[in-house]
Amino acid sequence: MPPIQTNVPLQSLNTFGLPAVARRFVRVDGLAQAQALVAAGALANGRLVLGGGSNTIFEGPIEGLLLHVGIRGRRLVEARETAWVVEAGAGENWHDFVRWTLDQGWPGLENLSLIPGTVGAAPIQNIGAYGVEMAARFDSLEALDMDTGRSRRFDAADCAFGYRDSCFKRAERGRWLITSVRFALPRKWTPVLDYADVAGELRACGVARPTAIQVADAVSAIRRRKLPDPSQLGNAGSFFKNPVLDPRSAAAFRQAHPTAPCHDLGDGSAKLAAGWLIDQCGWKGRAIGPVGVYARQALVLVNLGGATGTDVREAAAAIQASVAATYGVALEPEPVFVGGDGGHRPA
Repeated sequence: MPPIQTNVPLQSLNTFGLPAVARRFVRVDGLAQAQALVAAGALANGRLVLGGGSNTIFEGPIEGLLLHVGIRGRRLVEARETAWVVEAGAGENWHDFVRWTLDQGWPGLENLSLIPGTVGAAPIQNIGAYGVEMAARFDSLEALDMDTGRSRRFDAADCAFGYRDSCFKRAERGRWLITSVRFALPRKWTPVLDYADVAGELRACGVARPTAIQVADAVSAIRRRKLPDPSQLGNAGSFFKNPVLDPRSAAAFRQAHPTAPCHDLGDGSAKLAAGWLIDQCGWKGRAIGPVGVYARQALVLVNLGGATGTDVREAAAAIQASVAATYGVALEPEPVFVGGDGGHRPA
C-alpha cells in the first residue's frame, strides 16, 4: 500500500491557487496501489479523487483521504479499419497526450488542445472546445470501484455523457477511480472548423487546407490570447457552463433579446453564451474582493491574490444573481466545490 501522508498543503495542486490542506493524502501511481488502499479499508471513511486540480475549488480542509492520481502511460491499443484506438493513464497531462497523438499521426483531439487537467478528468467533465466534445472521440475507460476494489470497463453509454457532464458527476459520483481512458481517433479525418475564431486564425496564418497539427496550433494560440496561464494568474478556465434553454424558454429569450448570441441545437432548444451574458451585465474586468472577472474573457474568474474558496463562491454567486435578474437565466459552474465538510457541494 502506498504511504499515506498527513496535513498536506494543496495550494500547488489546484490551478486556482487556493489554500487548503488534506488531512490524509496519498499518491496513486497504479491500479494495484489503489486496490491495496481499498483492501486496507483506507477509503472507507471518506475520499476525494484529485487529478490536475483544474476543475476543483477548495473551500476548506479535506477531512477524508485525498487520492492524487499519477497513473501514467500512453500506447496504441488497436489499429482498426476506421480508427486508431489509443490509451492513456488517468494521470497523464491532457495537452501533452493530445500533442503525442498528433505527433504519431493520429488526429482527432486537436480542437481540445491546451485544455488544462489530466486524461482521467476528461470523461468526468466531458470536456469540449471549438466544436468537439471528448465524447465524440471516446472509446472506453477503466475504473476502480472504491467500495469493492473491483475494476470495470465503461463504454460511452455507461458514462451517460451530456454537456460538460457524465455519470461520474451525478449518480456514480465519488464511487469510481478512473485509471485509464481509450479514444477512437478517426482514420478518415476532416478538420472541424465550425468556430469562426479557429477559421479566422488559420486564415491569418495563410492556411487554406490545415493539417491536424495546424488546427491544434491555431486553437492553442487562441486559448493563450483569451485565457490566463494558471501559473501566472490562478484560475479554473471557463467557470460557467453555457446555459441550454428548452424550446419554449429559447423562443421567449430570442424574442426578448434578439441580438444575443443564441445557438440553435436543432430541436428548438438553444445554447446561450455565458461569457456574453456576464459581459453584458458589466462584470468583465471587475474585481469582487480578491476574485476578478478576467478582462479578456468574462467566462473566466481569476485569483487576484490571496483568494479563498469562500471568496470564489461569493463572487460566483454575485455573477449568477446578476445574470438571473437581468436575463432570467441560471448559470451553473463547471468546477466542483469541495472541502470544509469533506463532501461536494454545488455552487
